[in-house]
Amino acid sequence: MPATFSIPRTNDLERAMTAVMIGVDPHKATHTAVVIGPAEEPLGELRVRASAGQAEKLVAWAADWPERTWAVEGAAGLGRLLAQQLVAAGERVLDVQPKLASRVRLLQAGDTNKNDPNDALSVAVAALRSKTARPVMAEDYPAVLKVWSKRHRDLARLRNQVACRLHAVLCDLVPGGHPKEISAAQAARILGQITPSGAVELARAELAAEFLEDMRRLDAQLRGTRKKLAAAVKVSGTTLTEVFGVGPVIAGTIIGDVADVSRFPGRDHFASYNGTAPVEVSSGNRKIHGLSLRGNRRVNHAIHMAAITQLRHKHSEGRTYYEKKLAEGKRTKRRSGPSSAKSATPSSPASRPIGSAVQQTNCHPFRYGRWLRMHNGFISDFATIKRDLVLVVGESLYPEIKGQTPGWWSPSRSVTCPVSGPRCPRQATGGR
Repeated sequence: MPATFSIPRTNDLERAMTAVMIGVDPHKATHTAVVIGPAEEPLGELRVRASAGQAEKLVAWAADWPERTWAVEGAAGLGRLLAQQLVAAGERVLDVQPKLASRVRLLQAGDTNKNDPNDALSVAVAALRSKTARPVMAEDYPAVLKVWSKRHRDLARLRNQVACRLHAVLCDLVPGGHPKEISAAQAARILGQITPSGAVELARAELAAEFLEDMRRLDAQLRGTRKKLAAAVKVSGTTLTEVFGVGPVIAGTIIGDVADVSRFPGRDHFASYNGTAPVEVSSGNRKIHGLSLRGNRRVNHAIHMAAITQLRHKHSEGRTYYEKKLAEGKRTKRRSGPSSAKSATPSSPASRPIGSAVQQTNCHPFRYGRWLRMHNGFISDFATIKRDLVLVVGESLYPEIKGQTPGWWSPSRSVTCPVSGPRCPRQATGGR
């Protein structure tokens, strides 16, 4: 038997006068509840099977502690049904994030075993200590929006998956396949023009036809779900759809995840929740703020899509704000690829003409044997001294140069000089 905590004996009067916290560790088959006092001492434990009477059994057991609060781990996930049943029974319920409970277990003594009673104890302790525990409210229209927005998301992912598989099969049937995003009507026309010449092509054509039927079915389901989501958003009475770029899908996603917006003290707290507030990455005297990767990423993506929609329309407020920031000297989004902000080896911006295409070979450091060199600055009159650099570089190094910027030629010269000791190209050109 795994070791667990011991429950001290208390008389009935003490139990009735104690304000307690009851932590619940929910599972698919069973739920384990542990009650603790103000000093975090365990007072009782109960395990119930997941059944129609699970909430009634827990409430009857907890009747010995009239001043009680329930703390359910993951009340928005696996513990949703139990938490809603307790709320419907008139109980006060808190939602404890699994991360908070895991931190309590981490800070406990190292001899604590991992089992359901100890997990429920950690949930109760986390709720007792935390000042930000979220009360569980009875589900209302945000839950309806969350159901249909999640259904729309799942169907859209399945549709993209089928489209990608259809593209792959068409590449084996038609030279070049279909170059752009494909629809069911386009796929039907392409398949109608194909005449299989053998058993292999016949099998691929039949597979493509099945993918086409899947795409038509998913398109129909997406249209139906979008109608249900639009109707639910309209019934909710929200004014979020009055914002330019926010339709039923985006509104359903935001309202479904946020639920009660009044739980945020202000706009800054909401920005931190959805990940649009910058995060500080300062060190010493340098004060730096960067892009946040925290917060609710679904809500963040929904806000991002609304912003992109505004940028595409010149008459929108978002486009006006964007142009205002450009006029103030703000930079646009940095280019993606190997020279993005996450790359440790940016290319040389001064050596590339503005507006020219980014060359993949110019976005990597010069590498030769155990040497790894990179140049990220500006060399004046580089076109003039480039000829001398070409003559200086040794024959073994020349094949390793894959770019035409100073980022390739100057490091290659540095690697050559310690070996052969040639004259500096700047000296050869009169110090230019």
